[in-house]
Amino acid sequence: MSCIRTLAIALCSVALLGCGDGLAEVDHSHGAATYARYCALCHGDKGQGYQADSANALTNQSFLASVSDAFLRDGIAHGRPGTPMSSWGKAYGGPLSESDVQAIIGWLRSQQTVPNRAVSSAKITTGSAERGKIVYAMECAGCHGQLGKGGPYMSVTHPVFLAGVSDHWLRQVIAEGRPGTGMPGFSGIVEPHHLDDLVAVLRSWQQPIDKLAPVLPPAKLPPALLNPGGPAPAFAAQSGRYVSAWDVKAALDAKAELVLVDARPAGDYPPFHLPGAVSIPFYQAELLGPQLPKNAWTVTYCACPHAESTALAEALEKQGHPHVRVLDEGILYWKKLGWPLHTGAEP
Repeated sequence: MSCIRTLAIALCSVALLGCGDGLAEVDHSHGAATYARYCALCHGDKGQGYQADSANALTNQSFLASVSDAFLRDGIAHGRPGTPMSSWGKAYGGPLSESDVQAIIGWLRSQQTVPNRAVSSAKITTGSAERGKIVYAMECAGCHGQLGKGGPYMSVTHPVFLAGVSDHWLRQVIAEGRPGTGMPGFSGIVEPHHLDDLVAVLRSWQQPIDKLAPVLPPAKLPPALLNPGGPAPAFAAQSGRYVSAWDVKAALDAKAELVLVDARPAGDYPPFHLPGAVSIPFYQAELLGPQLPKNAWTVTYCACPHAESTALAEALEKQGHPHVRVLDEGILYWKKLGWPLHTGAEP
């Protein structure tokens, strides 16, 4: 068999397309539609990434060639709890069935034009975490945050992420980067042994995965109006869609009459949400939006920092809610400031 024929077969199997020999083309319409409904807000309509601040490029060819379907499945279904990447699988409080998740993976694979790359699963034992801390602080912390989290780009120490990749996978990505994105390759920038050191420090920060299923908010929307009869929030005098976290905090402190709505998937709500907020995932606006008081000042929020919350705000406005604003910086900024949050399935 020729090398060209071998590559053609590899590409066809990777993209999940029928290729010659009378095989029919796989229908990816369900995967494409599901992706468009739940993922495109942050990752872009073609998977190009960065529609929301730190949403990575899912159809980047280097990324697709380096990850398994299992990695994609865990990333979509379990998400990255505590980050802008929500848990989308039904087992974790999201809207997607296993077949929905698989359909999205099929659509992503259909965008892949290069064959998958084999990566060793062996452990790397030659790195030094102590040296790695120094290199990480110099080269990586500005993008990925201290201890691999909290930066402007993805968490590289999230338990779900690290559990799904090998040491050699980490080393390869650090060395080569992600061409076409903001992630540079560090091969030639740092000494080869420092690549091993960076792997070692990431592993030293790894934590177990919390596999507890969330206790979801009730299906019936609880009373949403906060401080009935209180003054209008001061931000009511402002124009524009977006309102700062500081202005929302001031409204809560002033006991203003308002409604807070968490636009994230329901599984993101119990770990932490704004005090008094109700849960209306942006994709359930038609079902739950009409239950909100119509003329109250309403603030929607999410974590990405405002892609999902903007989609919900627009849906509420179409339903006739005249006073809808969006928390500009998102809930993770609120959390970073140490302001009050509530946990559990109730507001």
